[in-house]
Amino acid sequence: MRYLCMICYEQKRLDSLSRPEFDALVAESLAYDDELGKGGHYLYSGALQSVQTATTLRIQSGKMVVTDGPFVETKEHIGGFIVIEARDLNEAIRLASKIPPIRLGCIEIRPIRELEPRRDQPRHYDQDQKLG
Repeated sequence: MRYLCMICYEQKRLDSLSRPEFDALVAESLAYDDELGKGGHYLYSGALQSVQTATTLRIQSGKMVVTDGPFVETKEHIGGFIVIEARDLNEAIRLASKIPPIRLGCIEIRPIRELEPRRDQPRHYDQDQKLG
């Protein structure tokens, strides 16, 4: 089963890292991606730019509203993600617990729901397409 591991932290905690600390965290994270890959668990990952770069879209009164900034007011925001393949939630927890930025905040793990297109509707994506 595929799981999305969302890496959440306070932006100020990341910003407070010295350049050598930040570089070490990035190197450690990339090394863990490699480790996950060797075990057949790594599918895809990405780091997000600062929460201040977010743009939020909403439909209000039938009209598109575009606002700058994150979609919620909270201390912790999603700063990155890893999509993994795991046998079950217990294995996903074991794998996600070793994601290095967990030290800055938390990792939220969510199973990925595989959507099946309706048979009477044309497909707009290739459901067999592999990530990573």
